[in-house]
Amino acid sequence: MGINELPSEIRRFKEIREDHDFTQAEFAEQLGIKNSTADIERGRTKLSGRVVTELLRLFNINPLWIYGYSNQKHLNTDSGDVSPKVVIVDKEDQENMVLVNQKAAAGYPNNIADVEWYQKLPAFDLPLPQYRNATYRGFQVEGDSMLPNFRPGDWVLAKGVESLQQASDNKIYVIVMQDAVVVKKLQKLPDTSKVLLVSLNEEYVPYEVSVSDIQEIWQVNSKLTFNIESSGESNLLRELQASMLELKSQLKTFKA
Repeated sequence: MGINELPSEIRRFKEIREDHDFTQAEFAEQLGIKNSTADIERGRTKLSGRVVTELLRLFNINPLWIYGYSNQKHLNTDSGDVSPKVVIVDKEDQENMVLVNQKAAAGYPNNIADVEWYQKLPAFDLPLPQYRNATYRGFQVEGDSMLPNFRPGDWVLAKGVESLQQASDNKIYVIVMQDAVVVKKLQKLPDTSKVLLVSLNEEYVPYEVSVSDIQEIWQVNSKLTFNIESSGESNLLRELQASMLELKSQLKTFKA
């Protein structure tokens, strides 16, 4: 296969190596690839999402540039760039809303820049004005840390945020970390290298994360739920919660 017949991402991968004067073996060591990058550069091995993520982390390479969707080669990650790394469009070149279920979320951080991986996920267009002029993505909620607003299995629909500066305190976001996807309220801290992630369920303690560990942020603006309760069930749930709180209070008094 001639150099001009190779996919653009392979040619640009080689360009990055040459920009930094790495041998194929040195570049492989930097990226955590066994032995050499020769097979990638010959088009024999697919350029994985994990490698593209490493290119972003180590050299600030814009994943959209690698795949030919942008002319901007580098991203300034120090400025808090948390924008979507891949945008999926339909046959009419209109953006589609990709759905990331609980199973897919486990692999999302490592495939965040892999166009082919996204194309395997379900996607749809929601023809409502609230979902125009921005990039939206759907994520399925896992666990009970965001009760009572979001139940396990619910879906949140969220808008891509360009930079951390655009994120607001106490709003709910999907935070894509280096190794996990979480739904949390976000609070900025005096130390701008960190943010605080807060659960709605008070059983979960807030925790700090480094901004450098955040890959994407999506602002939640709506949800899809399949757990519609009757008013009787809702009242029963509230009564049970009140009883639990009263029991906890009595236990504390007893211990004192």
